[in-house]
Amino acid sequence: MQARATASSIDASTAAEALMVARMRLVLSVSALLAVTVDAGDNRQQVDSAVWLAFSGYILHSLLVYVCTRMGRPYFQGKAIHWTDVLWFTLIIFVTDGVQSLFFLFYFFAILTSSFRWGFEEGARVTVASVASFAACGLGTSTGGDAPQLLMRTTFLLALGHMIVHWGGSKLNLQRRLGLLGDVSQLSNPRFGAGRTIARTMDKTLAFFRASHCILLTHDTATGNWILRTLRKDDACEHVSVETIGRIAESPLTALMALMALAPDRTVLFNRLPWPLNRLCAPSHLFESGTPGWRAEDEEGAQRSAAVAAMLEARGFISAPLPLRLGEGRVFVSSRDGLFNKSDALFLTHLMEQIFPVIETIEVLDRMASEAASAERLKIALDLHDTAVQPYIGLRMGLCALRKKVAADHPLRADLDALASVADGVIADLRRYAGEVRHGTDSPRGLVLPQLHRQAERIKGLYGIEITIDVDGTVQLDDRMTAEILQMAGEGLSNICKHTQARHGSVHLGCSNGRLLLRIENEACEAHFTKFKPRSITERAAALGGRAQVSQCDSGGTAVQVDIPI
Repeated sequence: MQARATASSIDASTAAEALMVARMRLVLSVSALLAVTVDAGDNRQQVDSAVWLAFSGYILHSLLVYVCTRMGRPYFQGKAIHWTDVLWFTLIIFVTDGVQSLFFLFYFFAILTSSFRWGFEEGARVTVASVASFAACGLGTSTGGDAPQLLMRTTFLLALGHMIVHWGGSKLNLQRRLGLLGDVSQLSNPRFGAGRTIARTMDKTLAFFRASHCILLTHDTATGNWILRTLRKDDACEHVSVETIGRIAESPLTALMALMALAPDRTVLFNRLPWPLNRLCAPSHLFESGTPGWRAEDEEGAQRSAAVAAMLEARGFISAPLPLRLGEGRVFVSSRDGLFNKSDALFLTHLMEQIFPVIETIEVLDRMASEAASAERLKIALDLHDTAVQPYIGLRMGLCALRKKVAADHPLRADLDALASVADGVIADLRRYAGEVRHGTDSPRGLVLPQLHRQAERIKGLYGIEITIDVDGTVQLDDRMTAEILQMAGEGLSNICKHTQARHGSVHLGCSNGRLLLRIENEACEAHFTKFKPRSITERAAALGGRAQVSQCDSGGTAVQVDIPI
């Protein structure tokens, strides 16, 4: 919900920015026409019809852009508009005084809007196009005496345009970095463990740098094991590959381990430069905290970094240390096509310094919660046996004694047999549940589907209601979250049995866009849909940071949907 609110605020800010630019464009066009009119009146000259047409056309264009932007048309907020501005400015300069025209300053409007809204690359393209257009107009309309002024204005336009583009790109880059820092600071649901938070951080880092691979290599000094996490481009964070390596000598990761041997406060930047730049610039650089700046690696270090790039099949990569208290580690971000700069490498180091101390805190809290939950499970299992299993056993014995008093041909004998069978099933379920509560499970993810099917079979046997189970194969839950989901599903199915006349229902469990979705439906069984609020499910969902809501299905039935952020 918070992510959607952030995206909405960003869209609103972008729309407001586009409207402001459209308003300034309209003011600029009207001011230009007034300036031409006043200048012609002072000099008692008649304005050429081509000039009137050019300025009037640009006013109509600016008015159209302003109206459509105010109406929210997305096309008029895109990149094509500042390119049309460049064309209009070129036409205005051509029909006025060419090189002598002061309207060449209008090009800075297009350069400003493109660079501060779309970044360095788009602004650089607009700058080059503006310089080329002005030079073409100057060469087409000037005489030999205008050459110094043409050269001066072209140089001025190029130099000042480059500065604007650089600062505009820096502004957007800083906004993206602040957005990433704010995003990773909004940690994943702690109930899913630190692994989920690490995977989410890798996914955001990969998207921010537009990289091909993100690799985390960590060493637990307590166990001596190495853990390798890998995420590829276009993969969801649920698909992070996790591999535990006992002895690194048996793994084909010797190139990565060579960089692990560096000092833990060193950041590495490697770019495979094309010829002849590879002869002029060193491909690999190091930054060490406490030193004044970057330095080129020696030949041995450059070969080591080149081996890492070859193993990653990358054109460039950056590597930063992980600030771990109980071990060591490094992050590698590589790209097959693009190159990285020194600012990217330093920001990666800063990003890891911000997020990994918090991740280690989550791991400690998760371990403490697991130990506390283990002790609590033992107590609950003992209480469950004494307060639930034993009474049902007594009820079963009473039913057996009552059955023996009933004659074989008595009409209640079959009902007593059915009731005793139900009691046997409840006792078996309670004993199995008590065992799972006491000892936990080695494979919590695999219990979701069997448990749901077991609940559905039990409801069919007791109430004759058909329940369809649909679980997305990508759902991965830990033991505590599994218990919560099964409890909410059981409560929803119990509501179908107790409060409706439906003979069919369904349970769907899936994961989409970083949210866990549980949907419990039943067929239409009433003339009118009645909205209600399942208190127990709503409170459990709120405790997990999510929400529960009731709606009407397309078939007319009732659907309870639980949405939990992960």
